[in-house]
Amino acid sequence: MPTSAHVLKTSEISATPGQKHYLARGTGAYRRASLALFLSGFSTFSLLYCVQPLLPIFSQEFSVSPAESSLSLSLSTGFLAVAIVCAAAVSEGLGRRSLMSISLVGAALLTIATAFAPNWHLLLVIRALQGLVLGGVPAVAMAYLAEEIDPRGLGATMGLYVAGTAFGGMSGRVLTGIFAEYFSWRPALFLIGAIGLAAAIGFIALLPPSRNFVRRPGFDPRFHLNAWRGHLSSPALPFLFAIAFLAMGSFVTIYNYAGFRLVAPPYGLNQTELGLIFTVYLFGIGASSIGGLLGDRIGHFSVLLFGLALTAAGSALTLFASLPVIILGIIVLTTGFFMSHSIASGLVGRLAHGTKGHASSLYMLAYYVGSSLMGSAGGWFFAVEGWTAVVIFTLAMLALAFVSACLAKHLARRTA
Repeated sequence: MPTSAHVLKTSEISATPGQKHYLARGTGAYRRASLALFLSGFSTFSLLYCVQPLLPIFSQEFSVSPAESSLSLSLSTGFLAVAIVCAAAVSEGLGRRSLMSISLVGAALLTIATAFAPNWHLLLVIRALQGLVLGGVPAVAMAYLAEEIDPRGLGATMGLYVAGTAFGGMSGRVLTGIFAEYFSWRPALFLIGAIGLAAAIGFIALLPPSRNFVRRPGFDPRFHLNAWRGHLSSPALPFLFAIAFLAMGSFVTIYNYAGFRLVAPPYGLNQTELGLIFTVYLFGIGASSIGGLLGDRIGHFSVLLFGLALTAAGSALTLFASLPVIILGIIVLTTGFFMSHSIASGLVGRLAHGTKGHASSLYMLAYYVGSSLMGSAGGWFFAVEGWTAVVIFTLAMLALAFVSACLAKHLARRTA
C-alpha cells in the first residue's frame, strides 16, 4: 500500500488517448517526482566520485602506486557500466521504484563500509560492489521519467535529474576533499555515505508509485535480447547512443588532462586550487535544467545541436595560454555538455517504443564506455603531442556527435 504521500489526486494525473496516466506538470505529484529524481542523481554521483580527491591519500596510506589507487574509481565505473545493462532487465520484474530504492540505500551503506575497510584489497572489493549496485539507478531513472511524466513536461524533469547528477558529481569531490582535510579519509567517506543515505530516504519518501509500468514476472533472455536488438535497429536511437559515447568521451578527456597541464609551469596550481575547478559543475546544474525547459519550448534537437556546438567552443577556448580564458573554456564546455546530455537522454525516452528501460540502458552503456575508452585514449594524445592534440581529438569527437544529432533529427522526423 502506498503511503499517504504517494496517494495521487485525480487532478495530478493527465490521461492520454492510450489510457496512460501521466503525472501532470505543475502538480504536487510532478514536483515530488522531480525532486526525488534530483536526489537520486545527487546520491548516485556523489557516492560514485567521492574517492577521486582521495587517490593521493590512498597511495600513501596503502603503499600503492598512483595507477593502483585509481582502481578505487575505475572499478566502480566499470562495474557500473556493466550493471546498467543488467538493471533494465531486472527492473522489468522487480519494478522501477523498488530497484532504484534498493540501489541507493545499498550504495550508501557500502560507502559507509568503505570507511572501515582494513586493507586495500577489501576496499577495492567494496568499491566494485558499489558500482554494481549503483547500476540500478541511472538507466532505470530515465525509464521511470519517460513512462510516468507527461511528455509536455518531460524535458524539464529530465533536466532536473541531470542537474542532480552534476551537483552530486561536484559535491562528492569537493565535500570529500574538505572533510578529509579537517578529519581524515575514513570519517570523510562515512559522512558522504551518511549524506547519501539521507538522500535515499528522501527519494523513497517522495517518489510516486509507477502507474504505467507493467511488471514482467520471471526472466526471459529472449525478451531482453529482442528488446535491445529492437532499439539498436531503430532509425534514430543508435545516433543518440553515439552522441552519449562521443560527448561524454570529450568531456572526460578535457577534465582528465587539464589538471596535468595546470599543475605544470607556467600555471603551477596546487591541489586545492585545482580542486576548485570542479565547482564549475554548478554551471552544468543550471544548463541541465535550462536545456530541458528550452527543449520543451523550442525543440529538443535544436537545443541538442546548440549544446554540442557550445561544448566544442569551450574545448577550443582551452587552447589559449591565459588561465582565465582556460577556466572560461572549461565553464563553457561544462555548460554545453550537460545541456546536450539532458536533451539526448530525454530524447531516448521519447523515441523509444516500449521497453524504455532497455533503451535507456543502452544510452547509459554508451555514456560510460565513452568515458572509459575515450578518456584513456586522450592520454595517448596528451603524451605524444600535448594539449593541442587533446583539443583536436575532442573536437573531432564533437564533430561526429554533431553529425549524429543531425541524422537523428532527420530520421526522427521522417519516422514520426
